[in-house]
Amino acid sequence: MFQYIVRRIVAALPTLVLITMLAFSMLHLVPGDPAEIFLGENKSSPELLAQVRSDMGLDRPLHVQYLGFLGDMLRGDLGTSLNNGRSVVREIATRLPSTVELTLAALGISIVLGVGLGVLSAVRHNTWVDSAAMFVALLGVSMPVFWSSLLLIFFFSVKLQWFPAIGQGGIERLVLPAVALGLLSSATLARLVRSSMLDVLSQDYVRTAVAKGVRPRAVTFRHALKNALVPAITVIGIQFGQLLSGTVITETIFARLGIGRYYVDSLLNKDFPVVQALTLLIATAYVVINLLVDLSYSLLDPRIRYD
Repeated sequence: MFQYIVRRIVAALPTLVLITMLAFSMLHLVPGDPAEIFLGENKSSPELLAQVRSDMGLDRPLHVQYLGFLGDMLRGDLGTSLNNGRSVVREIATRLPSTVELTLAALGISIVLGVGLGVLSAVRHNTWVDSAAMFVALLGVSMPVFWSSLLLIFFFSVKLQWFPAIGQGGIERLVLPAVALGLLSSATLARLVRSSMLDVLSQDYVRTAVAKGVRPRAVTFRHALKNALVPAITVIGIQFGQLLSGTVITETIFARLGIGRYYVDSLLNKDFPVVQALTLLIATAYVVINLLVDLSYSLLDPRIRYD
């Protein structure tokens, strides 16, 4: 297991290096001069502009700038915001818990709805229950996050007044954005679990368990579901990364102070150090989550080994 983890980390290094190159390139490919953005209305002085460019290292060769960027990143220094001059690491640290809370809540909703609908549809195959469950899944796949967010606000905040429309601070303000973010993922997961469950339920060992008189509930959840979840785990891991990046839209609509909304504000304000740091954070999260997903396979299927 340890050797496998080391091999996966080594294999992920080229991907991480490429990510750092792409993040670093944002500073030079996006229109606009970071020094001018930093100075704001004081950029009229050429001497001051040249001094700021020198202080920011923009007058150095690109490869020197990139090596300096890597060195600062490895030391945990992701620069300072061009808009307020604050440390990017501290700014992200204050917003990250809100985003993680929303992502985990949405993932929980996605797993409960997705696995529940998938199992129910497979057990009641070719019945009206199967058709209804897949219709709900199709509806979830077809509905964009921004549209489902607006519908939830309209019905549950404006009409019924059950939940607050925007803001954060309490579970009542977490429900709507988590549901909006989790619906799309739950629909995809439901269709995959249904297909996987139908395949497992047709296996010989399941038919043998039924012939021996094992209760249907035990056959479904103890024998079939555990093996059917192996391919679903891969999708759940990918969905976690998608949900993390999907907070960009959800947090903006529901006015939550997380890294998703911070990402949008930084893009609009051309705050390049923040955009670079958040791009690195989300991309690294994808790599780490994929590794954890691979390691979880052996817990569900003892036949899988990493020797």
